[in-house]
Amino acid sequence: MKVIVSVINDLTTDQRVNRVCVTLHSMGFKVQLVGRKQKHSTPLVPRRYYTHRMSLFFEKGPLFYATFQMRLFWYLLFQKADLLVANDLDTLLPNFLISKIKRIPLVYDTHELFCEVPELQANPFKRKLWKRLERFLFPKLKTVFTVNESIAGIYQKEYGVPLHVIRNIPMSTFSNTSVPAVSRKDLGLPENKKIILLQGAGINMDRGAEEAVRAMEYVEGAILLLIGDGDVISALRDLVQTRHLEDKVKFIPRLPFAELAQYTRLADLGLTLDKDTNINYRYSLPNKLFDYLHAGIPVLASDLVEVRKIVEEYRIGRIVFSHDPVVLAEAMRSCLQDEHQMELWKENTKLAIRTLCWEEEEKLLRAVYTGLLQQQKK
Repeated sequence: MKVIVSVINDLTTDQRVNRVCVTLHSMGFKVQLVGRKQKHSTPLVPRRYYTHRMSLFFEKGPLFYATFQMRLFWYLLFQKADLLVANDLDTLLPNFLISKIKRIPLVYDTHELFCEVPELQANPFKRKLWKRLERFLFPKLKTVFTVNESIAGIYQKEYGVPLHVIRNIPMSTFSNTSVPAVSRKDLGLPENKKIILLQGAGINMDRGAEEAVRAMEYVEGAILLLIGDGDVISALRDLVQTRHLEDKVKFIPRLPFAELAQYTRLADLGLTLDKDTNINYRYSLPNKLFDYLHAGIPVLASDLVEVRKIVEEYRIGRIVFSHDPVVLAEAMRSCLQDEHQMELWKENTKLAIRTLCWEEEEKLLRAVYTGLLQQQKK
């Protein structure tokens, strides 16, 4: 069977979708992942499955979304497929229409509470349009995945559709063998300072990045690495210059996952500081939390429901209850200076990844898709 998986990004850093595609490939599916190519997209590393990136004239705004929906619809219409997988609401409509036209199953994977992201909260008109689309489509779906129990509960309560939970967790084998070991010297990082890391494909507003930068005014003997892209990066660069923190804060652009993991492994402390400013962030479970865990580094995390569950259950770091830069700085210093506690947290990460790994998480994924296979064969 051929499955076409749709995303709206450029395929470079979407770890969750890549893992799903690899799992489906290993099950015997012929997998085709389709997304878009952006102006500054980097070449894709060869994968086990086929990839296709559509070039669009517009890269953002209403015209981009309209063009993307139409291009994806026509692409899917002329491709042979036995199963469709839509990732997030911005790919769902074309997939839903094609699934009806061709009478083939559709799987929906919603990575967040799409209509509650800050970008839509700040624009009520756009949010109303997306919410109307969600209300029209969601109750008609039969197979839906999401990233944690909190989000699954919210969607199920609103639309009466049961959801399967597959968390964004790396493969345990990735932690051990898949990434070549490098030194700090190889990556141009200081060998005599502690490294505090904040990474993410979307370093956006309300992610705690500004407060982390300001906290570095009060932290000595350490540098903060900010790895990734986002809508606040330009403002963060200005803040670093204004506060004269060039020696304490280093920016690294978005990297392919394997390269990113090399930096992650060399850090001493990982930050996940999303704020409880909206329901989507409140119930989020960021990829970076598990990336830190699989790299064997302790975490300093904000007090969010799903994040706190992981940190406290597996004892892999500390929860901080304020985003005040002075409070954050004290928490950073406290973690880095307590070598005994840091070693305990590191040891706990080794225990945690025995169960918090994709090999365990994908069991449900395999079961659901096996059921779809059997239905198609009847």
